[in-house]
Amino acid sequence: MTTYAIGDLQGCHEEFVALLERLDFDPRRDRLWLAGDLVNRGPGSLACLREAMALGEAASVVLGNHDLHLLAVARGGARESRKDTLAPILAAPDRERLLDWLQTRPLLVRRSSATQGETVMTHAGLLPQWSVAKAAGLAAEAEARLAGEGAGAFLEAMYGNEPACWRDDLDGIPRLRMIVNAFTRMRFLDAQGCLDFAAKEGLDRAPAGFAPWFQYPRQDDPWLLFGHWAALEGETPESRVRAEALDTGCVWGRRLTALALESGRRISVPSRQ
Repeated sequence: MTTYAIGDLQGCHEEFVALLERLDFDPRRDRLWLAGDLVNRGPGSLACLREAMALGEAASVVLGNHDLHLLAVARGGARESRKDTLAPILAAPDRERLLDWLQTRPLLVRRSSATQGETVMTHAGLLPQWSVAKAAGLAAEAEARLAGEGAGAFLEAMYGNEPACWRDDLDGIPRLRMIVNAFTRMRFLDAQGCLDFAAKEGLDRAPAGFAPWFQYPRQDDPWLLFGHWAALEGETPESRVRAEALDTGCVWGRRLTALALESGRRISVPSRQ
């Protein structure tokens, strides 16, 4: 059995199928970890959702910011932007089944092994001041709200850049918003662990006083898998933690990449966008 972690699909369905074929992926034998942002920007978002859901227990999928945006548009009253490619999902006859499945995906998945220790995948990374155990508990808080009766109200209130800094005494919507933002939107942090939401480019565009989250030390030593940051092109220079960037910019014309967790080997297919 091999477990493959794949970065942001963002509607790149043809490339997803081509990558699975190149991996000789067999859901009866192998496992797949998808780092979120299954949808949006690319032309095959509906097909990506259907493909991922059809894999059943063979696929572990975390929520990304574009996945949450789809849920907010469909069930939280948010508006589509002019760049969105969500219309086929919203018009699909199986949309409610797909949305129900997506809405119950986690923000964090993890596993432990004797050889690799703790492996954790989230969409954007792991806040340095959160231990894995704390992060898992916080993820569970937000997941319960997303899967519960108050999901619509939370999806309506989810957008926003405040609070930008984690505090243990946060509560209510601000607490949940900060949890979701840290898991799905984080890139640059300052020394106090506060997030910058404006900078989305490479490391040479870091705001003054900020650095990428993986350049800050941690008290524990998990192997961290994340997507979200295509401008990194799969690299984490000067990282002070064990971190693997999985988003290699398929939707932007570069490539779609899988990381074989057992061997550390990367396998890519070129973008067709």
